[in-house]
Amino acid sequence: MTIELIDSHAHLDAEEFSADLPEVLQRAAEAGVVSIVAPGIDLESSRRLVSLAHQYDRIYVAVGIHPHQADGFTGQEITELRELAGDEKVVAIGEIGLDYEREYTPRQDQRRALRAQLELACELSLPVILHHRQAKEDLWSLLSEAGPDLRGVFHAFAGDEAWARRCLETGFYLSIAGPVTFLNARKLQATLARLPLESLLLETDSPYLAP
Repeated sequence: MTIELIDSHAHLDAEEFSADLPEVLQRAAEAGVVSIVAPGIDLESSRRLVSLAHQYDRIYVAVGIHPHQADGFTGQEITELRELAGDEKVVAIGEIGLDYEREYTPRQDQRRALRAQLELACELSLPVILHHRQAKEDLWSLLSEAGPDLRGVFHAFAGDEAWARRCLETGFYLSIAGPVTFLNARKLQATLARLPLESLLLETDSPYLAP
C-alpha cells in the first residue's frame, strides 16, 4: 500500500523548477505525494503561485511576504494579499516571520510586515507558515499580540525540546525537513521522538534544502 504524503512547504515557483515542473510533480505523485503547499515570498511570487495552483489540482498556496523581502514594507501590500487570500486555492498566510541571523532587511521592517500579516491571518481565519531565525522572543511577542486564536506551523523546525513544547502548547504544528536525517541531527531526532506524532508535518522546502 502506498503511503499518501503531503509536502507542506515547497517553493514550486523557484527558478530551479522552471524547465521541468510537470516532471517534478509527476515524480512526486509517483512517490506518494498527493498534495503540495507552495508558499509565496512576496507579492509577485504569491500571484504566480495562485495562478500555478489553478493549473494543478494537487497544488495549494500560501500568500505572504518573507522577512527577507520586507525591506520598505508600508502596509499597503496587505490590500493585495487580502485579495489573493480570497482565492479558493489559498490555504494559509506565509511564508512570513523574522530572520535576525542574516538580516537582509531591517528588523523594524520585518516586525512591521509580520505584525500586519498576522493581523490579516486572524481577520481571515487562516493559519500562518512561520520562518524564524535567531528571533524567538520578538517572534513570540508578536504571536502573543495576535491573540490566542492564531494557528499555523513553524516551518523547517530545528529547535530544542523546550522551544518545541512552547510552540505546541499554543496550538501550532512543527514542520520537519530533510536535514533531520543528517548524522549531526541526533539531538533534533531525539527531541522529535518525544513529541506527539500528530503535531508534526513533513516538508521538503525544495529546492532549497537537501531531501
